Amino acid sequence: MTIEAFNHTIDHWIKELERYDLSRLCLQPSPGSWSPGQLYRHLIDDTRYYIEQIRICIATNDNAEEEASGTARIMFSNNEFPDEIIQGAPGNAFIPQPGNKEELLRDLQDVKNEMNTVALAMTTSPFKGKTKHPGLHYFNAAEWLQLADMHFRHHLRQKKRIDHFLEHTGNL
Repeated sequence: MTIEAFNHTIDHWIKELERYDLSRLCLQPSPGSWSPGQLYRHLIDDTRYYIEQIRICIATNDNAEEEASGTARIMFSNNEFPDEIIQGAPGNAFIPQPGNKEELLRDLQDVKNEMNTVALAMTTSPFKGKTKHPGLHYFNAAEWLQLADMHFRHHLRQKKRIDHFLEHTGNL
């Protein structure tokens, strides 16, 4: 997994943001489902968490002997999440709507810049630490980077469903 793959994926999301105005960004296909803006917010927030985990991994050798779960190893080997709707953390139900489109664009660009900075630091770090994922056990820095790319790509399926809804309601 390389930073180039992550950059390619996040650039796609940045380009796709152009398709929406604020009203479309806040339109939910059904009660309890995410709007496009909430989906973007989720990706930004989770990626910031992954970046923080990378920073920890490249600053320590803690947990270096720990392993990812079998499920995680399969995901990393396939370089993708399973093709299924995954029930996220309960807190995901409370993702706020974006304040404006520019905020999302700025945050996506910030996340891209931060990930590129930590990816460069990964290349010179002597440390091989790992941090614990809430459900998939322990990941090293490279695995957190790969997870970030896989996570963005996984949500392309959800985005496609949301966009289909918006197209059929005349909102996209």
